Amino acid sequence: MWFDQILQGVLLGGYYALLACGLSFMFGVMRIVNLAHGSIAVLSAFVVLSIAEAFHISPFLALVVALPIMAAAGWLLQVTILERSLRSGSLTPLLSTFGLAVVLDNAMFQKFGANTHSLDIGDLAFASWNVTPDIAIGQLALLTFVVAVALLGGLQLFLSRTPLGRAIRATSEDPDTAELVGIDSRRAYAAAAAIAIATVAIAGTFLAMRATFDPYTGPTQLIFAFEAVVIGGTGSLWGTLIGGIALGVAQNIGSQISPQGFLIAGHAVFFVVLAARFFIAGRDPRTLIRALRRAPA
Repeated sequence: MWFDQILQGVLLGGYYALLACGLSFMFGVMRIVNLAHGSIAVLSAFVVLSIAEAFHISPFLALVVALPIMAAAGWLLQVTILERSLRSGSLTPLLSTFGLAVVLDNAMFQKFGANTHSLDIGDLAFASWNVTPDIAIGQLALLTFVVAVALLGGLQLFLSRTPLGRAIRATSEDPDTAELVGIDSRRAYAAAAAIAIATVAIAGTFLAMRATFDPYTGPTQLIFAFEAVVIGGTGSLWGTLIGGIALGVAQNIGSQISPQGFLIAGHAVFFVVLAARFFIAGRDPRTLIRALRRAPA
């Protein structure tokens, strides 16, 4: 029983890592905690749902159509809101993205109503492989985990092997010095925002495949993503995967101990990791913030 719960927790952690990928990437590059992250994931789910229903195509094909749309939205978000917010200090982007989340949530409510929705993926939603008589692996859960690993690995290769990726890394370390060697920091930030929001679109699609969602599902997803990022180390892509797995395993084991343990165990792991880093950092909040940060490479 316990092995099965750990296995299911690892697969659940793949979803949390997929959900947290864009949040970690944006913080690693621009040092922005995007409080609209969960709402953008839900918006992406509605975009994919609308495309699938309008053109009568599969959700996977609808996602391919939605990706450039959400990437363009990320670029627009950077050049219109985030770039200006960053000039006013670290608090302004928090307020800006919080306001954006409120606007998105209410706009989606006006457009789609309060009813719950989901993406129809046929038998994939329930299909599984029986490993043993007591252990079964859900095909959608495994697909989500594989996509999360592939996405994180692809981003890691992109950052280390491509000119644009190296430009983004250089800009994240020191934008002023990057400008001196000919890197356009505005272009690098805009590209990073586009990539981050595109990854959120993938996460939002898998959210809609694995569960129901409504216009106000975003804040809950933001909490899970934030906890996975902090547990794994903010800005660390592979750390995000580890954090997601730790969160998923803790939640599954907690659910076996108590009916309320699913959420409590996950929050407890987050609190313990945060407290441990606080004490390791010498109880100085400024040092804690530096300890939480890790370069995206």
